[in-house]
Amino acid sequence: MKAITRLLAGLFLVIGCLGWFSVPDHAIAANLTGVTLHNSALFAVEAPLRNRADDKLAEFGKKIDLNNTNVRAFRKFPGMYPTLAKKVVDNAPYEKVDDVLEISGLTDHQKEMLQAHLDEFTVTDASDVFVEGGDRYNNGVY
Repeated sequence: MKAITRLLAGLFLVIGCLGWFSVPDHAIAANLTGVTLHNSALFAVEAPLRNRADDKLAEFGKKIDLNNTNVRAFRKFPGMYPTLAKKVVDNAPYEKVDDVLEISGLTDHQKEMLQAHLDEFTVTDASDVFVEGGDRYNNGVY
């Protein structure tokens, strides 16, 4: 029985390896003489495809949305990431940008840092695309 199994395994191995040595097939083009291609609406894209996240990002552009952005976005401001960024995220949602200065427990230095960057922040309605689960703390970008 072992001999038959070994023989079959060897045979399948040899047959499988023969596929590597075969001659590749050449493509044969179809004769399209007399075929007319018409413009079709199926091939035209009238508007770029967008999802809810793209639409939300278009609302605030390059600014940091205090209600939707994750803590990693604050890395571009020296001294704000991770401690101050976590406080901002924890106390969201905000109705206006100035509300971020009213977070309880902020030191004077932290308030000054936030005040210096208020023009780079914006506030929009919180969207589950960005705030669902733990995405505001760990969005999987490493």
